[in-house]
Amino acid sequence: MTPTEFRAERPQIVGPESPEAPFPIFLVGKVQRGFGRGGKDLGCPTANLPDESITPMSSVANTGVYYGYAQVVTPATEGFKPEDVEVLPMVMSLGWNPFYKNEKLTAEIHIMHDFEKDFYGYEMRAVVLGYIRPELDYVSRAISEALIEDIEIDKRVALNCLERSEYRKYSKDPHFEDQCNVDTTEK
Repeated sequence: MTPTEFRAERPQIVGPESPEAPFPIFLVGKVQRGFGRGGKDLGCPTANLPDESITPMSSVANTGVYYGYAQVVTPATEGFKPEDVEVLPMVMSLGWNPFYKNEKLTAEIHIMHDFEKDFYGYEMRAVVLGYIRPELDYVSRAISEALIEDIEIDKRVALNCLERSEYRKYSKDPHFEDQCNVDTTEK
């Protein structure tokens, strides 16, 4: 299926009313530098998790775009705003990114929030709750506009899906409570 054919049939909400196997999938790892393409080329900055962090995902899921929640875990003294360290909606690409000809599988998470500060090296926790669409091959830079359009649709679909009560409750999952954003200053 070409990206154009796929786009013509895109639903605004996907998946069942509550997560079904293999979801939820819990991920955790320190954010590492990726290729720097998401923010620069596509207007959609992503955080890359290390290879060993994505094993729970890559062993049970197909390549494509997923949705769920994520949180950046920082010491309270690091100058992040309170809203920067909340549990927030996310979309994640798991794949080879054929447009860029990657040589290894990557997991790139876009947290739907405008961060003013980079968070490389900080821990990120995520819970993946559902599948949006397969990975598509955007064959040329001229088609990158289609990729940007699909990313924007993916974000809207993710937000629509996460509005369902059985998904929304995962924003309060204990996965996000462990060691989160503790105040390390002396009292």
